[in-house]
Amino acid sequence: MEYMSQEGYDELVAELQHMVKVELPAVRDAIAEARDKGDLSENFEYHAAKREQGKLLSRISFKQKILENARVIDKSRLQSDKVGLLSKVKITNVANKCSMTYTIVNPHEADLHSGKISIKSPIAQALLGKKAGDEVMVKVPAGLMKFHIDNVEL
Repeated sequence: MEYMSQEGYDELVAELQHMVKVELPAVRDAIAEARDKGDLSENFEYHAAKREQGKLLSRISFKQKILENARVIDKSRLQSDKVGLLSKVKITNVANKCSMTYTIVNPHEADLHSGKISIKSPIAQALLGKKAGDEVMVKVPAGLMKFHIDNVEL
């Protein structure tokens, strides 16, 4: 079961539709064009197009499985005072006083550049269930880090 936001679900559906309706026909056209060039045993374009088709079909299958198991979360049923899935958390590194804001999301929606971290990440795991004002120790590859939770919201 994959819990995700409505936005993440919609993005996944749009990405899958683009792959099926745009990318797959383009790859099939490339295969047909390469096949028309003659001997398939030494036809680089044909083999490259077939490899690309295999990768694309694998990605399509993966996205379909995610969507089959996806459950969209109703934000109104979530607790807004504790850190959980879809919580927006402002934390401060106690050592260097650097503040950052993250939204905790499903691993398939994670995007650090957008401030979305996976619920399976070490930081999110340490924050789960905590409230504003709590301090947590997080074991990261660089060692232990101490964070103060400044704010939690949905």
